[in-house]
This record gives sequence, structure tokens and C-alpha cells, in this order.
Amino acid sequence: MSSTPETVLVVDDDACVRSSLKFILEMEGFQVQLYDGSAALLADHELPERGCLVIDYRMPGVDGLELAKRLRAQHVALPIILISGCIDDQLRHRAPRSGVWRVLEKPMLDTSLADSIRQALGGPA
Repeated sequence: MSSTPETVLVVDDDACVRSSLKFILEMEGFQVQLYDGSAALLADHELPERGCLVIDYRMPGVDGLELAKRLRAQHVALPIILISGCIDDQLRHRAPRSGVWRVLEKPMLDTSLADSIRQALGGPA
């Protein structure tokens, strides 16, 4: 296993959520890059080859599902975990078709996010 921490790219329009996720994920040993929305991530043309994306579903402009579709169209192969405060059956059904690997409901008060990231990266949960 590499000694370099895996990079997790967090995309959320809420600054408090971004900083909280950064703190939690860094405590879990991940390197974290923050983006304040879809446009900021799409403007970054130097995404890591290995890592994981954590994307909020409800954001102004381009929502998380549309962002996932655009990333897949640009051949970005990083696994995508979609997070949302309101998850329904329709979202769960649409997410995989948009290139989303897993959907998690906020707030994540347990280790489900870190465990999901590790699974997405091919490691133990």
C-alpha cells in the first residue's frame, strides 16, 4: 500500500459542510481538496488519477447528478459518492445511470462516508 494518502475531492456549496468533511476525512487519513461547486471542479483540469469524489446533490447551477454525467463525459473515472439530505427512490435509481458509485444520506454521523471511500478505492472498509 502506498504511503501517500488518497485524495478525496469534496464538492459542496455549503462552506460549513465542506470544512466539516475536510476535518473528518483528514482525521481518517485522506488528503482532501475542496470545491465550492460544480463550476470550480469542472474548471480544475488537473484532477488526480487516483482518489474519490464526494459530491453534494443539491447545489445551485449544476446539481450533483449532472456534474457526475459531465465528469464521465470528460472520461474522469474517479468513483463518485453522492451525498444529500433528501434521498428518495428516484434519486437512488437515477444516480448509477449518471455514473455515481454510491449515495449516502446527510448527516453522516457514523463512519459510513470514510468506509464508502475506502471501498471505492478498493481497500477494506
